[in-house]
Amino acid sequence: MTARRSCPPAPGPLEEYAGRFDSLFVSLAQRRGFREYLTGLLAPRDRNKTITCLAGAEPVVGARTAAAQRLQYFLSESVWDSEQVNDRRLELLRGQTATAPHDGGVIVIDDSGDRKDGTATAHVGRQWLGRYGKTDNGIVTVTTVWTDGRVYYPLHAQPYTPAHHFARGRSDPAFRTKPQLAAALAARAKETGFGCRAVVADCAYSVSDDWYFTLRDAGLAYVVALKPRSTTWAPADQPHTPIDAASTLAWRDADRPGEWTPVERHFRDGHRETWWAADARLGGYGPDSPYRLVVATTDPGTLPEKATWYLATNLPHPDAPHTATSPHVPAGLAEIVRLYGLRPWIEQSYKQIKDELGWADFQVRSDTAIRRHQTLVNCAFTFCWSQWFAPPGALDATAPDPCPDNRPERGHRHTPPVPNALLAQGITSRPLLAHPGHHPAQLVASMDRPGPTARTPSPPRRGHRRQTP
Repeated sequence: MTARRSCPPAPGPLEEYAGRFDSLFVSLAQRRGFREYLTGLLAPRDRNKTITCLAGAEPVVGARTAAAQRLQYFLSESVWDSEQVNDRRLELLRGQTATAPHDGGVIVIDDSGDRKDGTATAHVGRQWLGRYGKTDNGIVTVTTVWTDGRVYYPLHAQPYTPAHHFARGRSDPAFRTKPQLAAALAARAKETGFGCRAVVADCAYSVSDDWYFTLRDAGLAYVVALKPRSTTWAPADQPHTPIDAASTLAWRDADRPGEWTPVERHFRDGHRETWWAADARLGGYGPDSPYRLVVATTDPGTLPEKATWYLATNLPHPDAPHTATSPHVPAGLAEIVRLYGLRPWIEQSYKQIKDELGWADFQVRSDTAIRRHQTLVNCAFTFCWSQWFAPPGALDATAPDPCPDNRPERGHRHTPPVPNALLAQGITSRPLLAHPGHHPAQLVASMDRPGPTARTPSPPRRGHRRQTP
């Protein structure tokens, strides 16, 4: 058998990480493309991370350079399986003690849209884009994130294909709604070894019966938000909406809380807040039912719109009669609130993969190329976590420059001012070009900086950016 040709190494510690994927690529060109793509994603730049940017080439005219053409071919035409690459990435996460999943975490599901024009690009359609809070032409991707409040990382992603792409529209057998895609991704995450306490989602998913059925068949618990005024069948003299059910719970003040229980929430910045939670009765929901309605709020007296959650869950009440036969471990009010409080970490993940790593900066049309770009962005994200927990090592000053002098880049010819403590070896004199592997700690720190603040989160609404606990 012919020995494999050696591949030009990626900068610094990125080479060791990239080497773990080499068995999935059959040619030297593919292994080189993988390294160059990740290097470009991780390098700080002053413009969108399109192919020319990743190659360190000038926009538009630089697309003809060999480096840009090589990356374009790797992304769109080369034969490799993005699903296998993602599976290897998840295998590395499971194998590292600091990032290994456990049953105390959650799988958060959500969808996020980005503007894309034209009619020839896969998955493009006029649809709701939560990132912008309006309906527009774009691509929406359903994603899953695993988190325990300490670490968080994407698991799987599935672009949503609007109905007009199918011959029979929504009645086409191949069409899948966003809740259907999301539930399938959550079930897939469990199959690949990412255990969790519950699947968490906002109110957009609580209206889909298919979502509940798929999670039930997969043996997954859930904590999902309900719309405050969504109606359900009940006798005329009983509550018909979650907010009506919460209003019937007895409350006078903090010293005489009635049916409410104080719950202390801990936030990432160190501060704490006292919330109040209670099991409410609404239709088939109740503490002694297989399905519970848990209300959590900062003020049971007024139920403020932006600080009240109405949560449906199939985690049994500790004192429910069916607890012994339930497939899920019972959960008290404090745990239900904690689990849903982890949901905003998916928003933090979106912020980083989009603002820092160029999730939506691709300029390709095919479904295959779009999925590959998303997988490579997630690989770059995972590399950052591996370096965050890795012990500090010596800087590699001998690594090849991914952006040599003959690759022009548009921008100001100065390095942005930074504190001296963050200066690292390998920063070049050219505009915003650097060896990403020379200072991984600084790269990860810059991605981790857009952290949550102390503000109380708002209720689950599309397009509303909440602060993260």
